[in-house]
Amino acid sequence: MKASKLKRLQAAGWKAGSAAEFLGLSGQEAALVDLKLALVTAVRATRRKRGISQIDLAQRMRSSQSRIAKIEAGDASVSLDLIVRALIAAGASQKDVQRAFIAIG
Repeated sequence: MKASKLKRLQAAGWKAGSAAEFLGLSGQEAALVDLKLALVTAVRATRRKRGISQIDLAQRMRSSQSRIAKIEAGDASVSLDLIVRALIAAGASQKDVQRAFIAIG
């Protein structure tokens, strides 16, 4: 959020904080959420960069398009293992996967 917008909101009585603070997440829980978000963002970006549709990615994974949509939305029912499998199936290199993990730091 831009500093000017933050100042306007605070002047109007709003409080600003992180999602972890709002939800009362521990440091470990917040790190896990950040990791999942970085990985699903990488899946979507890699799939689009390679010009692959959700249906194509689903076929590569022997899954369904709706499952790919859930992966890309960061649905709570999706495991980290499945997200990483989707990232690799989308054509991500080992360095791309490492970058996604590093993005949370």
